[in-house]
Amino acid sequence: ASQSADELKDLGNKAFGEKDYDKAIELYSKAIELNPKNHVFFSNRSASYGGKLEWKLAADDAKECIRLDPSFVKGYYRLATAQIEMEEWDSATATIKQGLNVDNHNPQLMKQLQQLKKKKNSSKRQQQQQQQQQQQQQYKPSQVSTRGMDASVSRELQDLQQQYVQTRREYQTVQANILHAQKEIRSNQITQSELDKLDGSMESKIYRGIGKMFVLSNQEEVKEHLTSAIETGEKREKDLTQKMDYLERRLKSQEQNMEELAKTRPSASE
Repeated sequence: ASQSADELKDLGNKAFGEKDYDKAIELYSKAIELNPKNHVFFSNRSASYGGKLEWKLAADDAKECIRLDPSFVKGYYRLATAQIEMEEWDSATATIKQGLNVDNHNPQLMKQLQQLKKKKNSSKRQQQQQQQQQQQQQYKPSQVSTRGMDASVSRELQDLQQQYVQTRREYQTVQANILHAQKEIRSNQITQSELDKLDGSMESKIYRGIGKMFVLSNQEEVKEHLTSAIETGEKREKDLTQKMDYLERRLKSQEQNMEELAKTRPSASE
């Protein structure tokens, strides 16, 4: 006997739960062929595409889900998730606000809006860091020659060059620490997002890593730990970014000092 659309959806849910996203997509697609007006099928297939990181397809299905049922809040969540991953910040903000117009106090959307703001700010900081790094690579203190300089001026310039190299080394270390902090934050956010997909009523076995050990915990304990870890990571990222900004200003100041000192080189006699 042929399977009904709902039976195919249930099989798709099972495949999704097992992270077999290709199978889930195949089953949801068959369900859609039988009933193309069911918004839930598109929502579920959108989540499956998201599992494969195919965000454009995830967004397309989420949009169709919303079109079929504008009152289905999860459709807005699905669409915003895809838009955030594609770094379409303004579109994601608009989608979340549309969802909140349907359900003013939806905790999932409110949390997503907060995460969106943090990711947007983090993306801007990364772009600034790349620009700063490119600017730093354009200047090399070794390009300034001490030939023909007064001995005292030459020593002063060499001291400045050594200070510049030390500052730049410190700058690069801080930059690497920021990238590491951002990676940890992102990892915890992904874990948190996956945990939110679990049914809180289910007795799911969840292990939390503590050092080299794994301890069996319940969902609330793990969520609290992840929230704390994300907040700690974001504070560390903020502190490191402030330090990097300070070092960036110091590097520019040292560059200017070396350039000014190089100009004191006596001109050749006529």
